[in-house]
Amino acid sequence: MNNESLQRRGAAATPRGIAISCPFYADRASNAELWDVEGRRYIDFAAGIAVLNTGHRHPRVTQAIAAQLERFTHTAYQVVPYESYVALAERINAATPGAHAKKTAFFTTGAEAVENAVKIARAATGRPAVIAFGGAFHGRTLLTMALTGKVAPYKVGFGPFPGDVYHVPYPSALQGVTHADSLKAILNLFKTDVDPHRVAAIIIEPVQGEGGFNPAPVALMQGLRALCDQYGILLVADEVQTGFARTGKLFAMEHFGVAPDIMTFAKSLAGGMPLSGVCGRAEIMDAPAPGGLGSTYAGNPLALAAAHAVLDVIAEEGLAERAHALGERLRSRLDAMRAHVPQIAEVRGLGAMVAVEFADASGAPDAAFAGAVQQRALQKGLLLLTCGMYGNVIRFLFPLTVQDDVFEEALAILQASLQG
Repeated sequence: MNNESLQRRGAAATPRGIAISCPFYADRASNAELWDVEGRRYIDFAAGIAVLNTGHRHPRVTQAIAAQLERFTHTAYQVVPYESYVALAERINAATPGAHAKKTAFFTTGAEAVENAVKIARAATGRPAVIAFGGAFHGRTLLTMALTGKVAPYKVGFGPFPGDVYHVPYPSALQGVTHADSLKAILNLFKTDVDPHRVAAIIIEPVQGEGGFNPAPVALMQGLRALCDQYGILLVADEVQTGFARTGKLFAMEHFGVAPDIMTFAKSLAGGMPLSGVCGRAEIMDAPAPGGLGSTYAGNPLALAAAHAVLDVIAEEGLAERAHALGERLRSRLDAMRAHVPQIAEVRGLGAMVAVEFADASGAPDAAFAGAVQQRALQKGLLLLTCGMYGNVIRFLFPLTVQDDVFEEALAILQASLQG
């Protein structure tokens, strides 16, 4: 078995709509390292798209899954419940921003969490409309595609989309959009497109993920909180990619001094197991009638066991603090490269949620350079992901447990790849 034969089989057996970044197939992985079926080693700065903040196969996580496997694998929580679901809900309720009473429901994917957040917001407010942001990514289901603020590749050929979804510009210094522009755009929507008293929710990523790792300005988040309070709109924070210590806090909303009404989370919650959730004000979460929430695999007991272990690891190994330290080392290295790599337009991020954006000599987005850096790094054994509205951003999603020597090795590969 080799990569070439697997590529041929994959092309014959799976649809082209599943785009694959790497020309090799995984065989095994440990922490921040991955080996393909031919034995070649890679340093993983993609982490399954932000799923592995605690690394591949953290011993605490694998032990927790193994222990649960000896007891039971599935009952469907809404048929026969189990204590681990309740216990994790209690931990999430206590850990999320805000001192108000909260409740949490678990699902399987980030998109499923976002769909249910909108359902809950509509049930709680009796209103249909939702406002999202340009550049946002909220999922690939029909409703979450409507919320997503990027057409290619996510929306091409899949319309029509659900109505009563509106988009406003997201702040970007490079694009000349301020937080005041974004807030004004919402007020303009209220004048031209939708009565604010028909809006159930405003949904925002505290740091845009696929949109380019753009942190929301504090003034924007505080302005959104004030607008929501003024018009009875619910503020929904999509923390699917930002959660679980990636930004240097357990949740990114802790950076902004305001609490959302509803929060979604997934990805690194369960260390590679499929688990997502929605946490919100107790009275809001109770709005749907019994049976209105749930899913066959939602809150799978193996995934819940992994999530309990992940939260223990984050606390005991100080991963939020480590995110700050690793992020600062990466930003310092990238900033030092500016003199040698004129294509670097901006280095940005919170904690270890860091990105570098590239532009050409005219200031236009340079997706070709980003792609070339990504490919050079891959050839040298470092996995990187691109993102951004123009595909001109490289984002860094290394495990927060990455060993120091492996991290330094990766930074050396990155520097060489940037310099060509």
